[in-house]
Amino acid sequence: MLNPDVLTKYKTAAAIGEKVLAAVSQLCVAGEKIVTICQKGDRLIEEEVSKVYRTTKLKGFSHPTTVSPSSYVTPYTPLATDAAETNIELQPGELVKIQLGAQIDGFGSIVCDTIIVPSKDGAEDVVTGRTADLMLANYYANELLLRLMLPPGLLAGGTDEEKAKAAAVKPPTQSKITSLLDKVVKSYECNLVESTTSWLFDRNEIEGTKKIVLAPAEGTKGEGVPQIGEVWGVEMGVTLGSGKVKTLDQRATLHRRTTNTYILKSQTARKTLSTIQAKFGHFPFSLRQLEEEGGDTKYKVGVFDGVRSNVLRQYELVGDKDGQPVARSLTTLAITKNGITKLGAPPALDLSKYQTDKKITDEEVLKILEQPLAKNKGKSKNKKKKTAKKGTEENENEDDE
Repeated sequence: MLNPDVLTKYKTAAAIGEKVLAAVSQLCVAGEKIVTICQKGDRLIEEEVSKVYRTTKLKGFSHPTTVSPSSYVTPYTPLATDAAETNIELQPGELVKIQLGAQIDGFGSIVCDTIIVPSKDGAEDVVTGRTADLMLANYYANELLLRLMLPPGLLAGGTDEEKAKAAAVKPPTQSKITSLLDKVVKSYECNLVESTTSWLFDRNEIEGTKKIVLAPAEGTKGEGVPQIGEVWGVEMGVTLGSGKVKTLDQRATLHRRTTNTYILKSQTARKTLSTIQAKFGHFPFSLRQLEEEGGDTKYKVGVFDGVRSNVLRQYELVGDKDGQPVARSLTTLAITKNGITKLGAPPALDLSKYQTDKKITDEEVLKILEQPLAKNKGKSKNKKKKTAKKGTEENENEDDE
């Protein structure tokens, strides 16, 4: 089980992530440069982290601010010194993915949301067409996946015998999870992004010993099932394309310290690695942050040596193979005895703003979507009636543990 102190650190980090995500979303307007948004987001994370746990030295980023253009699948964080990258501006109506996060004492939360870039005149009141299909497919697929993270029988009611029977049900296999999610996205004529992966989180670790891989590419597979007491980063990726991805012809700017140890030969490389370890630990960082930290280009030698020696991992940029728009979300959650607690999550989609003639018809999927994420704790009967009447899931699940 998660001890209360650890859970509080996760929640504190997650609250910072959600606050900065909201601020960065407001910065994403047509004509704004991506690099400028990322820089402002990073400064906000540093400011917010400095206000909490003042005596804790190990705190900061669990993920730098990244803003990924429409067809990008992976997080994108351009360099301030690259003329081509610094000039990339957001386009009106473009779908961009914002991903970022904070950590306290090594307990990190990461959050990702997809937004539609408003024109300079402001956002449209109603979204229609294929953009609406994509956003709704991603939203409902994510809602379904969150419910499939629940250990069987965790929220079961009735007699002890009925609870025991519910708990004895085997959790869905990873192929079953992909199959159910496929039904959701196909309802909107969309596809899952291949090898979208959710990871078990741990202290100083965002890619733990368990993972759930959706629509796995050849040679990849998930392992393990979610259990009470665990924290997970749950990711959803949906595309208007075929679901296949390709490596983009752009340099990797997102890196992370691995657990491998190797004595780097050059003093410059050792100094760079020392800077990375002190500021970012084993969490992802942007080369732009090293530029701003060191103010020179010597760090490039250190990063090159670190990647070559496998003490640093570089995250290649990946995009939709067909160049089609991609929607993504990432939620950090805790699985407790009372169900799922969303620690850091993208804001709930305002479904009234998305119109399509497509809908989910599969009975098995609809039945799962109706299930709560957590036990309802001490809320008034009026509130429960109101929630049931609305028929929405989100209101039931806020802040439940």
